[in-house]
Amino acid sequence: MDAHALPPEEHYIRTEPYYEAVGNEIAIFEAAYAHGLPVLLKGPTGCGKTRFMEYMAWRLKRPLITVSCHDDLTASDLVGRYLVKGGETVWVDGPLTRAVRVGGICYLDEIVEARKDTMVVIHPLADDRRTLPMEKLGQLLEAPADFCLAISYNPGYQSVLKDLKQSTRQRFVALEFDYPAADLERKIVANESGLAPELADKLVKFARMTRNLKGSGLEEGASTRLLVHAGKLIKGGIDPVTACRSAVAQAVTDDGDMLAAIQELSSSVF
Repeated sequence: MDAHALPPEEHYIRTEPYYEAVGNEIAIFEAAYAHGLPVLLKGPTGCGKTRFMEYMAWRLKRPLITVSCHDDLTASDLVGRYLVKGGETVWVDGPLTRAVRVGGICYLDEIVEARKDTMVVIHPLADDRRTLPMEKLGQLLEAPADFCLAISYNPGYQSVLKDLKQSTRQRFVALEFDYPAADLERKIVANESGLAPELADKLVKFARMTRNLKGSGLEEGASTRLLVHAGKLIKGGIDPVTACRSAVAQAVTDDGDMLAAIQELSSSVF
């Protein structure tokens, strides 16, 4: 293997990330990885998809290269491009190519946000071919057995124009994520924020109230991630109602009426 293909140290996760399994997602991912199957994670924002990927990379002892997809992300951004360095034109691998070369895990977060041409390079990696076409180099890079492709998206946010096509999703083993059950979510919030269990319990009750507003003025309720943020503010001495407004309400909406409604919910709990 070429020296440039060696995985950078920062792509290895040395310390076990805190992750609480909500089902059999760990076993399914391990089985998929063992058989060279790509994995699709779907679920609302802030419910633990990225943390799960970090945990699995640590568990499998593979480097993890994460790409946060956006409207301007192209196939060249993933595969690589020629750049001028020191007066010379050199090829620079993109994150997907680096992951294939080193046999790492490439995690494409919110894949539907990327431009359509990215699917041209993803599809051959996500089926029996397990190859990465590198048209600018005239090469076809074969993925080693320890390479894994994982993607994620949030079905609740997608429009018809930004949905995951059947030609893509049927290449993947799918894992569905959602917010944890109340007892588990309380444990996660307390562990991640350092908050006392009784206060974490109140935050979870507040979150579930906001989630009941989904479709009635809110696109999404409070995520587990936002509860952790609020918990850390409370742990730092901020009044709970104020913490909920800053860490949760302002994060999920700009609508004045909804902000007032969420404020009333937090006041009723705290």
